[in-house]
Amino acid sequence: MAKSIVCLQPLTKEQVEAIRKAAPGYTFVQCDAKQPDLEALAEAEIVISWAKGISGLLLREGTPLRWVQAWSAGVDKLPLDRLEQRGIVLTNASGVHAEPISQVIFGYMLMFVRNLHTAIRNQDRRIWNSDETETELTGKTVVIAGTGEIGAATARIAKAFGMRTIGVRRIDDPLPGFDAMYTTSRLKDAVAEGDFVINTLPLTGETRGLFDASVFSSFKEGSYYINIGRGGTTDTEALIEALENGRLRGAGLDVFEAEPLPEDHPLWDMKQVIITPHVAGLTDHYSNRLVGIFTENMKSYLAHGAPTVNVVDYLRQY
Repeated sequence: MAKSIVCLQPLTKEQVEAIRKAAPGYTFVQCDAKQPDLEALAEAEIVISWAKGISGLLLREGTPLRWVQAWSAGVDKLPLDRLEQRGIVLTNASGVHAEPISQVIFGYMLMFVRNLHTAIRNQDRRIWNSDETETELTGKTVVIAGTGEIGAATARIAKAFGMRTIGVRRIDDPLPGFDAMYTTSRLKDAVAEGDFVINTLPLTGETRGLFDASVFSSFKEGSYYINIGRGGTTDTEALIEALENGRLRGAGLDVFEAEPLPEDHPLWDMKQVIITPHVAGLTDHYSNRLVGIFTENMKSYLAHGAPTVNVVDYLRQY
């Protein structure tokens, strides 16, 4: 049986050629995730991306599947337990999103400090008005929960704006770009210092519902919350309460517990909230960056039998 790679995402001719060049001796099949080529998947040693309804086929005993390259950084929607049981290596798209998402984060932040979100609403109604509360990012403190590629890029840009940066992660070892570091167990202490709190966390057993009422009650009064990680890390009702009671001055939200956000959801009517439809990571550079990760991993896979970049730790779930 010929060794094969199956990709469930659209790629350009140049990207396909890059994969073929990096994987001599492998056949390459490209198909649509909505209508996957089941025959090709059944024979695949490597699969790029995932799709609904293919778990039973790919994860049954005896299949040649050895490696899955996820199309996203978050892997919470994949059958992690079954992948681990089969001994299949899983790599994610960490690093692909750092540039677009960090830019979205600063888009939110700049809109809030310059009241641009209010100006846009006033423009729709032809109202010339300012409440003269405009400020700037200079001198503000940003707390970044999650110090991976996105968090690191955000911290780097924040320093260029003259901001103080605080990181939150599992260990409190210092990292470049961060003025201070807190462990996740000290999240409440960290958010109490932030003018802006940025949530870049993946959804895992440890992070689900992490931002709850007790954490929001610890936020600095009049601060802002931005979530571009996963909606399930935040207790939405607690977030709404913090917005309504004034603990939070505003929120920039790209991800939600329920997506799409229901039309009757109260967040839609909150003028201090900026909502984007889970698009922070989208960019026309996405495929190129992911193919770059895959082809680099293919070198180590061919040389040593396993990829080395962005390998998911099944215990941590990222």
